[in-house]
Amino acid sequence: MPADEGLCRDCLTWLEPDKSQSRCGNCGSPRMVRHAEVRKLAIAHIDCDAFYASVEKRDNPDLANKPVIIGGGKRGVVSTACYVARIRGVHSAMPMFKALDACPDAVVIRPDMEKYVAAGKEIRTMMRTLTPQVEPLSIDEAFLDLNGTQRLHGACPAEVLVRFAREVEEKLDLTVSVGLSYCKFLAKVASDMNKPRGFSVVGKEEALDFLRRQSVSIVWGVGKVTQAMLARDGIRDLATVQDMEETELAKRYGSMGLHLSRLANGKDSRTVTPGSGAKSISSETTFFDDISEPEKLLPILRSLSEKVSARLKKSHIAGQTVVLKLKTSDFKSRTRNRQIPDPTQLADRIFRTGSDLLLRELDGTKFRLLGIGVSTLGPDENADPEDLVDIDASKRASAERAIDAVRGKFGDKAVEFGLTFKK
Repeated sequence: MPADEGLCRDCLTWLEPDKSQSRCGNCGSPRMVRHAEVRKLAIAHIDCDAFYASVEKRDNPDLANKPVIIGGGKRGVVSTACYVARIRGVHSAMPMFKALDACPDAVVIRPDMEKYVAAGKEIRTMMRTLTPQVEPLSIDEAFLDLNGTQRLHGACPAEVLVRFAREVEEKLDLTVSVGLSYCKFLAKVASDMNKPRGFSVVGKEEALDFLRRQSVSIVWGVGKVTQAMLARDGIRDLATVQDMEETELAKRYGSMGLHLSRLANGKDSRTVTPGSGAKSISSETTFFDDISEPEKLLPILRSLSEKVSARLKKSHIAGQTVVLKLKTSDFKSRTRNRQIPDPTQLADRIFRTGSDLLLRELDGTKFRLLGIGVSTLGPDENADPEDLVDIDASKRASAERAIDAVRGKFGDKAVEFGLTFKK
């Protein structure tokens, strides 16, 4: 294997192969990227560090050294937490009361999505100056394929990415972590290895040995339920998976077994796909008190359906699968979905489909969270054709579009109603 050439992340000096050198000979910085394949790799995953909390700290310097939690009230959950709070045991999706038990002096801030989206768009614009091959995963992370860009930038992808991270920090006062590899799976794994302000590299030559040391939990799609199932079969790490035949894994676990086998062996042929964006649009709320009564849940579902509909209409997209999300008082999740005949962006159709799914779940169980959304997204050209069978549906659609026009002229509060349109 070639020697580990290095690049200083602070002064951008290339360093001679010398593993004993712990600091840059030019500026003295310890922040170096050193890897045998550092000049060859071109698939990157960029992930903003504690993004929502970092934006809030940037905009309010008084929060700089304080533990910050972004999330709902007492009955909510943590959206994200700064690293000060994380050190004390706070993590994303933790119930707020547990987070405040772990970190009682935390500053809790309700999410300001408009502000976060604006910051995310600035970073995305900067990414696209590096390469057109940018695949967003969310507002604060994306894959980039920098193959073929060396002549454009006059530098290899690693150096370009180091410059990018510095530019984000200097211009936006936010930080990112970078993972660099030969495939998407390992680039994403690498970006999480040395947060915050990390830059980690996993090369092709070392991939199998690196993966042998990892838990099955690093594989996409292997959550707690799948981990428990694999553990019952004696599979806890990727070394075990590598030592099994792919056919045996497929026989035991179907497509998930094939997926596990291929990623465990460093095989990931997926390409970076620009503009893939969100795969669903949804809205949800956590209640202050658990709710089981339909007369309380249905108006909330209607309001959430309105929010989803507004986002679909604003983005000129439609969805053909309606997804209902519930969480019980003991934090167990239920997800139900139904595909409808035609793509929709109408609140009425989303609500009616969602309410049918919801009513089937109402058996006295108390719920702490309710959400509704749509997936199977696409352009809105063929959305919501006239219903020749249900004339009332067409009337409701016309009424909704008329209300949209009034709201567009006079504001969202110009027309409000309770549950849904009546027949």
